[in-house]
Amino acid sequence: MGDVVRAALVQASWAGDKDTMTKNAVRAVHQASADGAKVVCLQELFNGPYFCQVQEKEWYDWAEPVPDGPTVRQMMDVARETNCVLIVPLYEVEQPGVFYNTAAVIDADGRFLGKHRKNHIPQVPGFWEKFYFRPGNLGYPVFDTAVGRIGVYICYERHFPEGWRALGLKGAKIVFNPSATSRGLSQYLWKLEQPAAAVANEYFVGTINRVGTEPLGDDEFYGQSYFVDPRGQIVGDTASDAEEEVVVRDLDLGMIDEVRRLWAFYRDRRPETYASLSEA
Repeated sequence: MGDVVRAALVQASWAGDKDTMTKNAVRAVHQASADGAKVVCLQELFNGPYFCQVQEKEWYDWAEPVPDGPTVRQMMDVARETNCVLIVPLYEVEQPGVFYNTAAVIDADGRFLGKHRKNHIPQVPGFWEKFYFRPGNLGYPVFDTAVGRIGVYICYERHFPEGWRALGLKGAKIVFNPSATSRGLSQYLWKLEQPAAAVANEYFVGTINRVGTEPLGDDEFYGQSYFVDPRGQIVGDTASDAEEEVVVRDLDLGMIDEVRRLWAFYRDRRPETYASLSEA
């Protein structure tokens, strides 16, 4: 094996309040670290319910500054304690009335490296996200971490191939896709889109979903979090579709170079033929 990174995904259910969700996440990070993980990603809006099932102004109060809010500051301490890179998705307030669906990226020494703001925002029944979030304005950043270069692509964004490619062109070796997606709408896509993105862009993808039914809606989150390699093959098993789970897997980053030499997709790109895509 080549450059192996042990990585983890935290699949959780709604525990009833923000403090308990945060404590459970911290416990899960420590568990993953004890199992040897060096990078851990939490689920979309990890310390709350998926409140976008309703349109209620009270949920604006759950937003925090990033990185200067209490949750990110706490997770910076956790990263330092566990020597783990952390991806922490949460509700961000930039200024009064301006909110984003954000993922903070924290290095293993506790340094805040930056954030990804969700660019693609759905507005369909049960996913009323435009009520809560502005579209992201930071593009598709990648982060140089203790485990290598990583990217983040949040939930609904996985339906858009352009961002996946942008992260690959910037050198991402692992892209994390924290999500909140329920059985009724797109479950059949869950094991189709992320493996396809991993193949097309020749990197690893770690994708996380919630489990259980939450108090704001009737749809059930179906879990099944997993890692997929650059060949499009799931690494180990997927997580449970009903129970909380910390998924820990070894990712051999040496496979990326091997696959890119075999399937030379980056070499054979024709960007000069794609200009009309940005004009459509």
